[in-house]
Amino acid sequence: MNRHVHSGVSNVSVNWDDPQLVSLLRRSEQWSIDNRSGFSPQDVHVYLGWSGSVGRPATLVWERDNALVLETTFPIAQGEQVRVDKHLGNRIRTLWGVVVEGREGFREGDRQKGIHVYWLQVSNNQP
Repeated sequence: MNRHVHSGVSNVSVNWDDPQLVSLLRRSEQWSIDNRSGFSPQDVHVYLGWSGSVGRPATLVWERDNALVLETTFPIAQGEQVRVDKHLGNRIRTLWGVVVEGREGFREGDRQKGIHVYWLQVSNNQP
């Protein structure tokens, strides 16, 4: 039996001027993928700064590895250090992270509710 191990690396050259590729890229320019689907939203508390003492309610709408997406009704600056407390039954899990990107929500109803969406890089370690 001959087994070929696929290394995941290929030397395929891409012609970025190919009319079909250009057309596809133009059609996808307006896509707005925001990682808020396929995850059960969780109520959390967000503390701004490593020593923030007053938490504000937010919703965790996506989490994987060292990244998460939050919905808030308040703005958070890019680069802001954030503590997120998740309630897990009778205990709390604390996540530490930094806001990588954020914007106003653009889904139907987001603007009426004042929703902002933020992507955080999580370190899971207290500073």
